[in-house]
Amino acid sequence: MTYTLANTYSIDPRDNRDAYQDAMSELMKENDKIIHIDCDLMGCINTGRIKELYPERVFNAGIAEANALGVGAGMAAAGMISFMHTFAVFAGRRIFDQAFLSAGYSELPVHVIGSDPGVTAAINGATHMPFEDCGLYLNIPNALVLDPCDYAQTYALTKECAKYPYVSYMRLIRRTFKKVYADGSEFEIGKGAVLKSGKDVCIIASGIMVSNALRASEMLKEEGIDAQVIDMFCWKPLDEELIVESARKCGAIVTAENHQVETGLGSAISNVLARRCPTPQEFIGIQNRYGQAAPQAYLEEEYGLTAADIVKAAKRAIERKG
Repeated sequence: MTYTLANTYSIDPRDNRDAYQDAMSELMKENDKIIHIDCDLMGCINTGRIKELYPERVFNAGIAEANALGVGAGMAAAGMISFMHTFAVFAGRRIFDQAFLSAGYSELPVHVIGSDPGVTAAINGATHMPFEDCGLYLNIPNALVLDPCDYAQTYALTKECAKYPYVSYMRLIRRTFKKVYADGSEFEIGKGAVLKSGKDVCIIASGIMVSNALRASEMLKEEGIDAQVIDMFCWKPLDEELIVESARKCGAIVTAENHQVETGLGSAISNVLARRCPTPQEFIGIQNRYGQAAPQAYLEEEYGLTAADIVKAAKRAIERKG
């Protein structure tokens, strides 16, 4: 795993969805067994570009998500490597039975891409705001579950999915995001990325929360608190060794996710800590609520996902060290 942090954590002018189609263009050129299935959303993630290049291997299944997953599983059973995209709300709740049985139980390489995760759905509204999608896929044995944060990581992890022999689920931020990694960074499945070393508290984040965690560590440093920051982009398989090592070193953990805390990254990490290294833990994420339609910045404030919220949680965790 070789990664380099970007010089600034500013808004990337590129669309993150292009990281997926850029990686897929290269993958499909290298391997004629790779296919892409979309659910009438090619315009949403720019996969119309790869359809122009490989029309015989890019399919539009229409607004029939469960059927699209079934088609992907059938083609995988015939020797193909299937990628399938829809909005994360449908990739989670609507097609979970097919993902579990047709892809998971059958041990087939079907790679589900769910776009607009969590509050990034923004003005698409409450019904299209998935806070539980990754949590569902955590229940599938041998599944790979990924929550990338920016263009470089999405590009790299798309290529990693193509190597994975079982079902995978990857979230896809479509547009607005902060750049964390330099282009060309590479990531290892099952390993977290330590972005900043520290000894007082460890912040473990993924997706859009990584840049907020880095900002929170800077704010904490101004108050004399030394915070470690980990990007846990891979929720399953989870890097248990890094979690335990960080808990022993820092004695306090904060998890930060754009997801329901009861079924997501925070709960997965708490399971590890409960078994191997009981540690005070604070949870930043969606606290048993539904989505709503609003700009992303407003929603991050509304649901307590900001850097300032992480700072408060870090202080609470430190106070609980006892």
